[in-house]
Amino acid sequence: MIDWALIGFSLAKTIGVIFLIVLPMVSYTVYAERRVSAAIQDRVGPNRTGIPLSLIGFKSDIQLGLGGLGQPIADAVKFILKEDFTPAHVNKFYYWLAPGLAMIPSLMALSVIPFGSSILGVPMVIVDVNVGILFVFAVASLSVYGIVIGGWASNSKYPFLGGVRSSAQMISYELSLGLSVIPAFLVFGQMNLSEIVLWQRDNGWLLSPFWLERWSWNPAEWVGILSQSFDLQRLLLWIPILISAGVFMIALFAETNRLPFDLPESETELVAGYHTEYSSMKFALFFLGEYCAMIAGSAVFVTLFLGGWTLPFIPDGSATWFFGISLPTGWEWLPSVFWGFINIAVFFAKVALLLFLFIWVRWTLPRFRYDQLMKLGWVVMFEVALANIVLAALILAFIRTT
Repeated sequence: MIDWALIGFSLAKTIGVIFLIVLPMVSYTVYAERRVSAAIQDRVGPNRTGIPLSLIGFKSDIQLGLGGLGQPIADAVKFILKEDFTPAHVNKFYYWLAPGLAMIPSLMALSVIPFGSSILGVPMVIVDVNVGILFVFAVASLSVYGIVIGGWASNSKYPFLGGVRSSAQMISYELSLGLSVIPAFLVFGQMNLSEIVLWQRDNGWLLSPFWLERWSWNPAEWVGILSQSFDLQRLLLWIPILISAGVFMIALFAETNRLPFDLPESETELVAGYHTEYSSMKFALFFLGEYCAMIAGSAVFVTLFLGGWTLPFIPDGSATWFFGISLPTGWEWLPSVFWGFINIAVFFAKVALLLFLFIWVRWTLPRFRYDQLMKLGWVVMFEVALANIVLAALILAFIRTT
């Protein structure tokens, strides 16, 4: 029998996350990058586009002091209306296929990320699977095929070199990316991302175990709770977790082709790399695919290391607690809806902070040489990730035998 309610809820969550949160977040991450880079370089950045009424025939835009917040809308319209030019020398089928392959995997990876707790009993995850992180790694790694195929199908030397670089870079850093999360799963004892977030709600964030495990509004209980949070076992386990988070983040920069790892598209060497021959919406899909990958990677990092949608100092059972107010009959649903949306906002606020880190690093560090990139991936990151697994296993064995 078809469960139409499940299908309806899944469709609503998909539309809500992809079209109401992620795609606008992608557009405004581009805007944020332009404003942050301008601030770092002591420039102004885009600050003039308000409500772009000039696009529909009016003489000027409406500013309203928006500080250029209409710029992503104008950029989107520009990409849609630009001529979609296909060079004569390309392999047309794969040339058209590549941009979609670069964009879709990152969106698919978001389907297993728990972006909130629940609203009226409906869990805020599109697909809740027991091996969610394996699904993320399996699907997200497919985006490199779009880059490689785009570089090859363009039938030009610069895109081809960018595609080759991307495939080598993906192989080099995917190993350390996968190995880096093993110590985390040794601690969690499972790979269900929703259960991992609940574990961190009860035991403190993995990367910051000093959050109080069980918050109490009674000051007399704070000393006991603090002593539990700062015990020796938690401090010992914090060492491999810090290493895991660092390796994961560095590998994430490499997997998303962000500076200082943007060798597949380095402008000073390859013009624009794998998307040199692309224009209009096909170029936009490559461009947005990079930012979608950043959002998906940041969402995984938040889920594994920063407690997901949880917020410290919120009482347990917050889905039924409403600031000590006794709600009248018929309003029992209000706490669930209120805290459900608060949790969603908390999750994407954490993601936004990590996106700011991506932007900050890009406009701060210079690009690696290619031999340096390969050496870092194979000689440093891979070995550190392996040694960290052994360290985490030894510490956990010590903790469980004492």
